[in-house]
Amino acid sequence: MSTPQLIDPFQRKVSYLRVSVTDRCDFRCYYCMAEEMTFLPKKELLTLEELDRMCSTFVNMGVTKLRITGGEPLVRKGIMTFFQSMSRHLKSGALKELTLTTNGSQLSRFAQPLYECGVRRVNISIDTLNAKKFGKITKRGDFAKVMAGIDAADKAGLQIKLNAVALKGTNDDELHDMVEWAGQRGFDLTWIEVMPMGDMGEADRLDQYWPLSEIRKQLKERWTVEDIPLNTGGPATYVRIKETGGRVGFITPLTHNFCESCNRVRLTCTGQLFLCLGQEDAADLRAAMRDHEGNEALIAEIKAAIARKPKGHDFDYSRQVIEGEMTRHMNHTGG
Repeated sequence: MSTPQLIDPFQRKVSYLRVSVTDRCDFRCYYCMAEEMTFLPKKELLTLEELDRMCSTFVNMGVTKLRITGGEPLVRKGIMTFFQSMSRHLKSGALKELTLTTNGSQLSRFAQPLYECGVRRVNISIDTLNAKKFGKITKRGDFAKVMAGIDAADKAGLQIKLNAVALKGTNDDELHDMVEWAGQRGFDLTWIEVMPMGDMGEADRLDQYWPLSEIRKQLKERWTVEDIPLNTGGPATYVRIKETGGRVGFITPLTHNFCESCNRVRLTCTGQLFLCLGQEDAADLRAAMRDHEGNEALIAEIKAAIARKPKGHDFDYSRQVIEGEMTRHMNHTGG
């Protein structure tokens, strides 16, 4: 029997759960995590069985879209058993979409099994088409392996969306090359503004910040850009490039607050439920689950958390002081 659907204080229906299944990653992208990361002890992570129980509870409460993230989700040992288990909710019709965000490094192995579990779309993070630059950004990523993974996902029949973080002085000279390549392959390409998450370390994000308003301007100088009314259930807005037929998206947490229609919450690999990417408030669902055999306490904790979901966040670089800077790393919260 399903429990009542989740409605936040602003009458937004929460139907989209993003779940980080691990904080570990085989890359060290400099805008995401430090070179020498201290990862969480295994006992703090939700087990695969606990992840199943947690996600199934959310599905029973009206969540219809589940996105698996990390870290890099496909480096977690045994993760395919979780995807296989979640596929039962697709078969029942309770879950409309099961998808994931990945760096592509493991897709040569897992693209076909993912498709067989009911996954139909993947988001692949790739910020450059230059192998040397790719190595500099990821610090330990294998560009050829990622390209092979993209090919494997395409061959398996997965719809592919590429995510590129807009980095001034790094990939701002590749805008048109990436748009052309993605269009030729039939992939959507979404540009994302760099966000103030985690320890800044050696990377100054004020210097990295390349506003997407500038990307839009440059696109119009080279291509015929058509606005399209596409809603994928996420924060991106899209245009179509007439010459390639490809779609280019923009996620702009800094220059455009996209909170009005937010239907998402994020579950970390330790069972913390974050109600907003740009706020520190979280609910400890792990304790509610581990301390009780049934799901009553877990359901009550989820309802109480949704009841305090905020209206929006505040990321703003225009003031040259980063308001709303988050201290947690994206690999913990989930990308």
